[in-house]
Amino acid sequence: MRLPAEQRRRQLLEVARDVFSERGFHATSMDDVATAAGVTKPVLYQHFRNKRALFVELLDDVGDELLNRLYAATHEVSTGRERVERGFAAYFRYVVENPNAFRLLFGASVRNDPEFAAASVRVVDAAAQAIIPLIEIEGADPEHRLVLANALVGMAEATSRRSFTGDDPGDKEHADLLARWISEMAWFGLRGVRPGAS
Repeated sequence: MRLPAEQRRRQLLEVARDVFSERGFHATSMDDVATAAGVTKPVLYQHFRNKRALFVELLDDVGDELLNRLYAATHEVSTGRERVERGFAAYFRYVVENPNAFRLLFGASVRNDPEFAAASVRVVDAAAQAIIPLIEIEGADPEHRLVLANALVGMAEATSRRSFTGDDPGDKEHADLLARWISEMAWFGLRGVRPGAS
């Protein structure tokens, strides 16, 4: 079936996510992606000039998807504490629902390639920048807020690695439980931060 160009591109990205996640970047060929998508290799090359370009776009796509989830979750509530818990819940639920995406974005193969690592760092930086305005600590300077925001992102990533990347990826209930635990620690930890303390 012939799909409109944008729908075909979206389908190819979704298929590539699964194939790259299962086999890794180096063990996956454009033939593998084309076969899994049910298209010819020339069709795949109409949308992506080469395997690296496809993979970088895939990392950006996954990152945007995660950031959009975080934004939606934290901007529909009014209190700081709710934002913290909703943010962690959105992150953990995303990992549970999209384990392949998480592995792609934060896996070892991404960190070992400078171009791919840059895509992952862009997501981490964007997440930290989105968190900065949510940190309500009077008198904290921008650098202090940035460090705290990066610490929160790191907590989410490390907890996800520990809890969701084994044989059992977990479920939404487990994601929500972890969100309560981690957000409580983050919330009360942030309450104890003293700007300018040495």
